Amino acid sequence: MDRCFPFLLLLLMGTHGLCQQEEVCSKSVINSCRDCIRSGPYCVWCKQLNFTKAGEQEAARCDTRAQLIKRGCKLDEIISPKNNLTIVKEDPLSLSFSQQEPVQLRPQKINLRLRPGLSTTFSVSFKRVQGYPVDLYYLMDLSYSMKDDLENVKELGQDLFAALKSITEHGQIGFGAFVDKTVLPYTNTNEKKLQKPCDENYQQCQAAFGYRHVLSMTKSEVEFKSKVTEQSISGNLDSPEGSLDAMMQAAVCGDKIGWRNSSTRLIVLTTDAGFHMAGDGKLAGILEPNDEHCHMKNNLYTKSTEMDYPSVGQLAMQLAKNNIQPIFAVTQNVEIVYKQLQQMIPNSEVGVLSKNSDNVVKLIQDAYHKLSSKVTLTHVNLPANVSVVYTPKCAHAGPAMASEGVCDKVGAGQEISFEVTVTVASCMENTESFTIRPQGIKDTLTVTLSTNCECECEDPKNSNHPHCKGKGRVSCGICSCSEGFVGQFCECSIGDKDEHSLRASCQRNNGTECEGQGDCVCGRCQCHTTESGSSYHGDFCECDDEHCEKSHNKLCGGNGKCNCGKCECFQGYEGSACQCRKSSAGCQTPNNTVCYGRGTCKCDQCECDEGYQRPKCHECLGCPDPCQTKLNCIECLGFDSGPFKKNCGACSKSIYHEMVDQFPITSKQCHQKDTEGCWITFKLEQLVGKDNYKAEILKRRDCPEPPSVTAIIGGSIASVAVIGILLLMLIKLFIYMKDLKEYRKFENEKKKSKWAEADNPLFKNATTTVENPTFTGE
Repeated sequence: MDRCFPFLLLLLMGTHGLCQQEEVCSKSVINSCRDCIRSGPYCVWCKQLNFTKAGEQEAARCDTRAQLIKRGCKLDEIISPKNNLTIVKEDPLSLSFSQQEPVQLRPQKINLRLRPGLSTTFSVSFKRVQGYPVDLYYLMDLSYSMKDDLENVKELGQDLFAALKSITEHGQIGFGAFVDKTVLPYTNTNEKKLQKPCDENYQQCQAAFGYRHVLSMTKSEVEFKSKVTEQSISGNLDSPEGSLDAMMQAAVCGDKIGWRNSSTRLIVLTTDAGFHMAGDGKLAGILEPNDEHCHMKNNLYTKSTEMDYPSVGQLAMQLAKNNIQPIFAVTQNVEIVYKQLQQMIPNSEVGVLSKNSDNVVKLIQDAYHKLSSKVTLTHVNLPANVSVVYTPKCAHAGPAMASEGVCDKVGAGQEISFEVTVTVASCMENTESFTIRPQGIKDTLTVTLSTNCECECEDPKNSNHPHCKGKGRVSCGICSCSEGFVGQFCECSIGDKDEHSLRASCQRNNGTECEGQGDCVCGRCQCHTTESGSSYHGDFCECDDEHCEKSHNKLCGGNGKCNCGKCECFQGYEGSACQCRKSSAGCQTPNNTVCYGRGTCKCDQCECDEGYQRPKCHECLGCPDPCQTKLNCIECLGFDSGPFKKNCGACSKSIYHEMVDQFPITSKQCHQKDTEGCWITFKLEQLVGKDNYKAEILKRRDCPEPPSVTAIIGGSIASVAVIGILLLMLIKLFIYMKDLKEYRKFENEKKKSKWAEADNPLFKNATTTVENPTFTGE
């Protein structure tokens, strides 16, 4: 027993002390009990008369229960609205299914009246009825690639009904088929192809269609087999099908499909292709969004070519609204696509079909057992300022979550429960309601919600109460004064003045009355006391002596006095929190100055002027280069020229200069061009202060020689001459090239000419030859 005592003690501490949430009342502006209750879930109000002292703010009545009792408020004088839970309807859970409506969720109606921020928890029980009816709608893809699967499904009627009977005696099966929208680019719109979209060699082919409802829910195995046997394959162009169109119509056309009110509703979608969704209709010029309504005529979806495909979100919402759970029986090539779709549609399952769908019955059985054994409790229409947390209480419970509670591996007839915690964040003007329901189950719990934000103080009916000097009535412990009187106890008569002008004189810069730290009594502020017992002060109660800067966790470092939010340091101390002794030892420079005259010494450290760097404010990295800013003064002082020539005395005040023949030590030099174009070389050394320099100026300036006029004129003439010669040569070359071109043209034309070789009878030679007849040649 002695060994158990420490353990029991720790257990009690964890239950009643250490593990409990600390109650805190975060007060803001409190003028009444109503303001107090709205400040936080743990704020309560003391209505006890004379609880506050004269001049003490009425907000002192608002605190946690423990604090008010500690300060002397009687327990029966404390106002603290409570949460109220009323169970309106709680029918017992059904043991088994009968022809009457079974009850699987308890309770069915609850009224909650909650205080904002204060949570309340209630229990919800669920038990799935044994033999609960099942409505199974078999929705099949009849595109050409599913022709082998259709032949197998025609023979599966007996197996499907046998599997359904193994689950419940009250099972029904329906059948529907889909392909895609009968417009381009989804389907060939050629008239012959619309009538027979399959391969030419395949004879059993029906006309193209979007979605067709074939058979409403039936218990007849013969009727199911007859209707399915009549079906034949169809076709389309692209790979994705209009499966979302078909599922939407099957969900919203309840009267056509034959869904029962009390049943587990399943849609089994069998396909070997992906799906079109919202936005794909634009490819066919279909811009009207899906309206989520039923458009069935003669068992055909009539708006297939007029409305876009539904979005996944739209489909998920309608499936949940109509308590329908989809089972996607798909081939392996599109398994990943439908696994991703499963994540977006609650209470859905995916199974992999064999090549010819011969395993579809086992697939449906496995998927049904997974869906029925997992119970997910969630909510709809939750108001914006309300939060809900579900904590499952079962053998295979999921974590506590705000969106849903999950229990897995729950058998039929097994009762489980959920702890539901509801919290309202703020006060609500009107009554709100929301619904809690298990996904895929019709049963619901309606929670009607209102808030408790008012104080029920049971005030005395006397309108001239003695506590208020006979000039007002008591409201939750404080005085509500009659017209013409103001003050904590209605002790001030406002006379000729109106109350507004009196209160305005208690406001600084049209702000809060007495800064919220005092009461306006007859036009003057009567300041309240602080939590430590001292008083606010100032004409508008704007000052207190408790909120100055701290050092070493002491107000003003213990070396000063706090006055109206600022530290007044004792002699020998300084700093915003009086944290430093007055000293300039750390600010001394080698030339025995403080911060080189370019800063102030505070807390034994230099606070430098803008641009200068710590620790001693010696250099200014961000300042303009003095070589450029002091150039005009250097030119004036050293060479009596430049823009400051007539007012050189102004420069001598900030620059002490010396002319030198050469610099004794090589160091940084300034080399700048003056107004006469000469290069000046000088050195600057900054003395104590910001604009105080010593300058050493080299006596000799480097002035460039003036240009030679003769050389310039001669060079100009020579340049003109050379350019002229070059132009003449260029013109000559151009003329030569042109003549050469003409000559060649003449030569070519001459070669092409053909002349007769006969002699001209009129032609006479210009030479005459005379021969000597006596000449013998010797």
